[in-house]
Amino acid sequence: MKNLKDKTPNILVIGDLMIDHYLWGTTNRISPEAPVQVVDIEKETTVLGGAGNVISNLKALGAKVSVIGVIGDDDIGEELNQILYKLDTDVNLVTENGRKTSKKSRIIASNQQIIRYDKESVNDINQQSEISILNSLKKNIEKYDVILLSDYGKGVLTETLTQKIISISNENNKKVLVDPKGKNYAKYKDAYLLTPNKKEASEATSINIQDKDTLALSIEKLKVECKLEISLITLSEDGIAIFDNNLRTKPTVAREVFDVTGAGDTVLASIGFGLSCRLNIDECISFANLAAGVVVGKLGSATATLNEIIEYESSLNKSTSYSHIKSLNEIEILSKELKAKGKKLVFTNGCFDILHVGHVKYLETAKSFGDILVLGLNSDVSVRRLKGATRPINTQEDRAYTLAALESVDYVVLFEDDTPYDLIKVVNPHILVKGGDYEGKNVVGQDLVDELKLVQFVEGRSTTKTIQRIKENETNNK
Repeated sequence: MKNLKDKTPNILVIGDLMIDHYLWGTTNRISPEAPVQVVDIEKETTVLGGAGNVISNLKALGAKVSVIGVIGDDDIGEELNQILYKLDTDVNLVTENGRKTSKKSRIIASNQQIIRYDKESVNDINQQSEISILNSLKKNIEKYDVILLSDYGKGVLTETLTQKIISISNENNKKVLVDPKGKNYAKYKDAYLLTPNKKEASEATSINIQDKDTLALSIEKLKVECKLEISLITLSEDGIAIFDNNLRTKPTVAREVFDVTGAGDTVLASIGFGLSCRLNIDECISFANLAAGVVVGKLGSATATLNEIIEYESSLNKSTSYSHIKSLNEIEILSKELKAKGKKLVFTNGCFDILHVGHVKYLETAKSFGDILVLGLNSDVSVRRLKGATRPINTQEDRAYTLAALESVDYVVLFEDDTPYDLIKVVNPHILVKGGDYEGKNVVGQDLVDELKLVQFVEGRSTTKTIQRIKENETNNK
């Protein structure tokens, strides 16, 4: 997903805007007035909710965001307006007299939601508000890459307005993506795609999704009846199902779940962002799964940045060799953590200039003595002092990366000194491993470890002999 880092698509969000208000505290007692918990509030936070959470997710991804919505003529409406301006969004809000701007307040104690209370209007917006929204859309539609409709059933996306938005957008070749609400999906007809979850899709199609067959029936029915380009159904821990010409499921990615609040907003935002950046639908769904995996690991209506998504993707795959190359400070912290977990640490060191089978077998044997193998690697300067001006053949960066890629090597640490004594003190391993040629000799660092292990090298395999063979071949070929 690194190719998305420099993208700044312009995305329009229309929908039910609201404020998510959190009261954070602790609870250690029961009220004497009633059998309820008493929460001592320690802090308050306020973020955008509803369609606003889609906006926050888009901003976190780096998009330029435009907003069209409706607020009431109240303090909450003004507060919401100010939050949007601080997010550096292009704001176009219609104020409707007598309407209550939505605000949901949640009390959280010890990372658990205790109660939520709402202030809002849920009736349909009036005709004048609809006209104002459409006028704004028509005026600016050319600058939008994608249009997202976030329907929370609070009255902004009426059936008439929604159909007109989709019609205008299609006439201008703009994709409309919808996070739907309720059972009446006729209002979303001709959209590019919808993002209902399994329960919502079951209710909308009157097909109880229980297996692959009922999933196929439901997702195809949505595509046909709503005349969608792409039909999607989110399946929680089972991923996201896609149907265009064929049905397939993109699996989700495992992560500890703390709070699913707003995960659907993240899916809508990330698919919209991906499509705006010219990803195909399968790439968009994979991206959305990763983004959702990040946000469910946070409390409240959270967002995922591109860096967080990239790091998360890396953590799910086999990590790169660079992540196994550590500094002195890093290996000191890691060693303490690993030993605290009961891991047996093994240490060895060397130049490992031209990697060969003798090196590999030596390191595999070294790893077999414990749980974690830390390899101290002589820097280029150190190698030159030990072996002469013509060495090393390979740079320290190349040697470190190659060694870190080996399955037997857990961590590589470069050191500048002629001996690894100070590094061994930092790592504080249980076992020190050296070559069999140290038999009967004093080994540097032996006094710092519980045990010394000597490993015989493979006969006839060494960097020096490899270099000799290369030179002989060059001479013979002249």
